[in-house]
Amino acid sequence: MSDQPASDRPTPAGASPSFRFAVHVMPKVGILDPQGRAVERSMPHLGVTGVRDVRVGRRVELTVEAADEATARAVVERLAAELLANPLIEAYAIALIGAVASAGPAPATVPGGPEGGS
Repeated sequence: MSDQPASDRPTPAGASPSFRFAVHVMPKVGILDPQGRAVERSMPHLGVTGVRDVRVGRRVELTVEAADEATARAVVERLAAELLANPLIEAYAIALIGAVASAGPAPATVPGGPEGGS
């Protein structure tokens, strides 16, 4: 396995394109955010004032090989909804970072999705 990022590797002829996404996961409004509160309570110790309503979330970046952006986005949407975020207490947003070169053998599919069934 190469230490070189996928975007810097040459793309073999006939390889599927890859798409880089970021998934931002945040606690839903009204859900207790103890980490955000801890950050907010620590700010005065640093001499920082005037900051409030701190919410702490996470960002997950991933590259998906797929025939097109819509197929790649469907894979990321499913991962976000079923694995990366807890839909009861978290909301998520998906952002396309860009297309990257890929050397993978097969495009991504959405198992259990509309076409796949599970």
